[in-house]
Amino acid sequence: MKILQISSRINTGSVGRIAGHIGEKVIDNNGLSFIVYARNNLPSKSTVIKIGTKLDIYKHVLQTRLFDNHSFSSKNATKKLIDHITKINPDIIHLHNLHGYYINIDILFKYLKTRKRPVIWTLHDCWPFTGRCAHFEFVNCEKWKTECYNCPQLHEYPKALFFDKSSFNYNRKKEIFNGVENLTIVPVSYWLGNLVKESFLKDYPIRVIQNGIDIDVFKPNVLSYKTRSKYNITKPFMILGVASNWNGRKGLKYFIELNDMLPSDAIIVLVGISQKQRNALPSSMVGILRTENLAELANLYSAADVFVNPTLEDTFPTTNLEALACGTPVITFETGGSVESVCDDTGFVVPKTDVGALCRKVVIIKDKGKAVYSENCRRKAEELYDRNKKFNEYINLYKTLLNIC
Repeated sequence: MKILQISSRINTGSVGRIAGHIGEKVIDNNGLSFIVYARNNLPSKSTVIKIGTKLDIYKHVLQTRLFDNHSFSSKNATKKLIDHITKINPDIIHLHNLHGYYINIDILFKYLKTRKRPVIWTLHDCWPFTGRCAHFEFVNCEKWKTECYNCPQLHEYPKALFFDKSSFNYNRKKEIFNGVENLTIVPVSYWLGNLVKESFLKDYPIRVIQNGIDIDVFKPNVLSYKTRSKYNITKPFMILGVASNWNGRKGLKYFIELNDMLPSDAIIVLVGISQKQRNALPSSMVGILRTENLAELANLYSAADVFVNPTLEDTFPTTNLEALACGTPVITFETGGSVESVCDDTGFVVPKTDVGALCRKVVIIKDKGKAVYSENCRRKAEELYDRNKKFNEYINLYKTLLNIC
């Protein structure tokens, strides 16, 4: 079994870690794993191949800004990628995010349509079936169901400065992405799977495989009090928020509002903020810059009494899973696939943007105590989100597509 994955990153960021972990599972099953990446990679057991250069990415970004043709640049890089694929001759090509300024989808899919071997496409967001955006819940846009036009997020990722080609891009993607033999779509949440069924990708087989995490890294730590001491967290009740990029969609403003409502013995700690954002935080909050140290992140989850995720759009956030695995209850807005990992005995789901409701649920957990939830949180993570179990679903899918018993 020879598997080649295409991902913008390897072992960094949630998508990059998923690709890396799937590669490890392939190797554990005596297969050969290759991962093609464009930027940011941490050590991997798979054979890794870099596609393009920094200059290629910069050119792709410029093309997107000027002409709104994201994913239609990087022609030479994609042709070289196809040369690598041809030499490796994998049994299965497994796609992840194809946006990110590094690949030409027209060239790639013309090649995929010439192959008779299986293709898997793990969808981590909505980009594959929209005219340009990765998410649309924030702006309540449903144009993707028929045809995108007059994009309300023209100046959001992937940002365009002058032209709106969302209609053209939508129809080109619809043409390009359809017609691949043996393509299986794998959304990472049931919420996203339901959207795919309403999109122009609906005729492909759809198999939901939710994300998994390393529960041997993310686990309760009885020494988490040392983490509190390290960051000078002296108040007894700790509320944690984690994001790789605290933009408006991740809900930073709601933490600021929540901070004004909390009891005096509670403190908010945010991980992943920029230095500028940290400088602007109220003095009563603690800001920690982004870290790739997963053990340190696990210690922070363990040290917290509750994990709050006020995201306004999300597919299936692994931060929720990491918190649960560390025995920490989760409170999230009723957003996308974020609600799928939370139930009554592991936390709460509150109406989107309702900070008052958010605060009330925080107080409930504070009054009951984290211990009431911890065992249920950990058990749910072990049963449903252990990466060894979740990514074994990919191995089973590979074997099914290859008719391997």
